[in-house]
Amino acid sequence: MSKDSKYVVFQGAQQNVPIKAWINGVSIEDDARQQLINISRLPFIYKWIAAMPDVHLGKGATVGSVIPTLGAIIPAAVGVDIGCGMMASRTTLKGEQLPDNLRPLRDAIERAVPHGRTDNGGKNDRGAWHEIPLPQADAWQALKPIYEEIVAKHPKVGSGYVNHVNHLGTLGTGNHFIELCLDQDNQLWIMLHSGSRGIGNRIGSYFIDLAREDMRRWFINLPDQDLAYFPEGTEHFNDYFKAVSWAQNFARTNRKLMMDAIVAALRACPQMPDFELGETAVNCHHNYVSREGHYGQNVFVTRKGAVSAREGELGIIPGSMGACSYIVRGKGNQESFHSCSHGAGRSMSRTEAKKRFSLEDHKKATEGVECRKDEDVIDETPAAYKPIDAVMDAQKDLVEVVHKLKQIVCVKG
Repeated sequence: MSKDSKYVVFQGAQQNVPIKAWINGVSIEDDARQQLINISRLPFIYKWIAAMPDVHLGKGATVGSVIPTLGAIIPAAVGVDIGCGMMASRTTLKGEQLPDNLRPLRDAIERAVPHGRTDNGGKNDRGAWHEIPLPQADAWQALKPIYEEIVAKHPKVGSGYVNHVNHLGTLGTGNHFIELCLDQDNQLWIMLHSGSRGIGNRIGSYFIDLAREDMRRWFINLPDQDLAYFPEGTEHFNDYFKAVSWAQNFARTNRKLMMDAIVAALRACPQMPDFELGETAVNCHHNYVSREGHYGQNVFVTRKGAVSAREGELGIIPGSMGACSYIVRGKGNQESFHSCSHGAGRSMSRTEAKKRFSLEDHKKATEGVECRKDEDVIDETPAAYKPIDAVMDAQKDLVEVVHKLKQIVCVKG
């Protein structure tokens, strides 16, 4: 262990690199530990794998992992929610200026941003636009040319019914959310969590399958078929990097459009006083891949459920829908490849959470928060996540806290 670090090191048999895990004071499942070991056995991992304190089992690669690679990218390590991330903006409003009844604010946000999913994601989906607003249409015109280049070469990406422009500026499902929060100075923040939506899922799923086909064709044995990869310099590698970069741009644009719509909706609320946006913390990814320099080498860094935390860089680490969230500043810790956690991290599966917790448990855990309190969100109840305070304590050498936020309104997909 480094003198100034709080990580622990573990490794398994037949592995090429160690795993440095910032997990002091938090739990890690045996399956997640084994999944990290499987990744470490790949021949192109650079130096080591960094595991964040919110680490937990994922599909193919572990959520909460930072995977540096030389000459290859693993599509399943990026995942299908490409570019998923956070955005937060501080407003000029104080808590005492807000109405006593926060339900109209929640209603306004839910009207302004399509969320959820019906019709199996088809043409009647409640979580998509049916008449494309002008800002979304304009944003799509900037995104469309590269998308058409991707589809021209890989027609399956665009085959059948595809959600793309109609998902720009929409929230999605699962743990995606929009929140109004108060910080330690009682200042109001708008915070949201979403990614590249349907088209990112289509791109991710397609290239994950393509990588598996390549592995079979080249007779490459893997510790897990979901760790199929594209070697740098191959045609599919170049095509994937272009597509994943485009999806990450889509995700960033999606968050910006949602933020604009939320601000407009709140300003139109009769219950809300006039306000302006102040400091914008960040619009950051936490499921993505990028080219970066580390230890004198240009490498590909895949962060699956992890945030870039270069020295001085602002990031967002949200808790669950009943816990605090944090605006943080990176410390540029080299051993984590300049990374930190992306949230609290699940402590159990969605199925387990629904079995273990009742509606009354959920209502108690979200007391004081204007949010959904029904059976369909029990899998997102705070107790299904690791304690955010323990997660923050485990990564004190990765980030410093700039603002501590507590939600007062939460909209879930």
